[in-house]
Amino acid sequence: MGFVSAHAYMANEKLRRSIIFEAARLMYERRETEYYRAKMKAARRICQGWVKPTDLPSNAEIRDEIQRMAWLFEGDGRFDKLREMRIEALRIMRLLDHCRPKIIGSVLTGHVRQGSDIDIHCFVANTDAVTATLDLEGFEYDVEFKQVRKHGEERVFTHIHIRERFPIELTLYTPDKSSFVFKSSITGKAMERATTAEFEHFLRNEYPDIDLDAELEAAEQSIDRFQVYRSLLLPLDGWEQSKKWHPEGDVLYHSLQVFDLARDEQPYDEEFLLAALLHDVGKGIDPGDHVNAGLEALEDTITERTAWLIEHHMEAHRIADRTIGQRAHLRLQQSPDYEDLVLLGECDRGGRQPGVDVPSLEDALDYLRDLARQYG
Repeated sequence: MGFVSAHAYMANEKLRRSIIFEAARLMYERRETEYYRAKMKAARRICQGWVKPTDLPSNAEIRDEIQRMAWLFEGDGRFDKLREMRIEALRIMRLLDHCRPKIIGSVLTGHVRQGSDIDIHCFVANTDAVTATLDLEGFEYDVEFKQVRKHGEERVFTHIHIRERFPIELTLYTPDKSSFVFKSSITGKAMERATTAEFEHFLRNEYPDIDLDAELEAAEQSIDRFQVYRSLLLPLDGWEQSKKWHPEGDVLYHSLQVFDLARDEQPYDEEFLLAALLHDVGKGIDPGDHVNAGLEALEDTITERTAWLIEHHMEAHRIADRTIGQRAHLRLQQSPDYEDLVLLGECDRGGRQPGVDVPSLEDALDYLRDLARQYG
């Protein structure tokens, strides 16, 4: 190989590695969920122009890079998370056993990362066969009919997104597809999948010390604190406040504004962000004493620091307008979270703007879920 061709080869290889890294970063950070879109976006950014799809790296290369990022940022804790996700997957599969579920994807293969969901295929004649069970068990979910163009034809896929400790996506197929061999978009080979019985056998081999029934019972009884938050925040939608103090509108809209401002200030501080989002939940319970009502409703679902910030958020306004008593102010200043309390007050006052864009409640809770999974 001559000098010029060797130089060109090295330049191309460097570009290729840069595209792999950028595409993996986009997917790891959940800015893109599809391999092709992530690769094209990365290639256009790196190469500053159009790139032929045939020159793009493979999906397997992107997945391997995502796994390296997971190792770097999540460490060994991801294995504990993987085990918990597998138990949750089995719990759902047992409940939907009449739908002939088969688990696929990263929870089965072990390639989980931040934001990974549990993917399960169900083979049923109609959507009601699944939703009736979910309704009976009290799950919260959304049904999505997604139009996709594949191999030159338009197809509609039915997805059910279940909101639990870990996000769960059910994809529904007709019963005649239960024996169909799906191909993996990553390897191009037959997709790895397992029935309920096969998955149980797999788990017993993977974790020889496991007591499946005990772990399933524990998972069923565990409280998803984010569902508690959602149940307290939802009633605030349309709960109007005094226009004098809150010209922006209802309590939920205000809370989402405060959360968004807090995220701009301290995007990785889950305790602070929870205080911002939940500081007014008590208004839907007892408007006359919303602070104590909110703290009582939240009980053991928040940390002492989050509770302290919520407990004193009204005093933060008196600090700002200098109407707080000297003793009360000195008492608050002795807390290591005093500066955060002042910042929460600033966000609370800033979150009173009519017509500004805010994240949806689901997006806010998903963001907090991801923080909890990534940093514990």
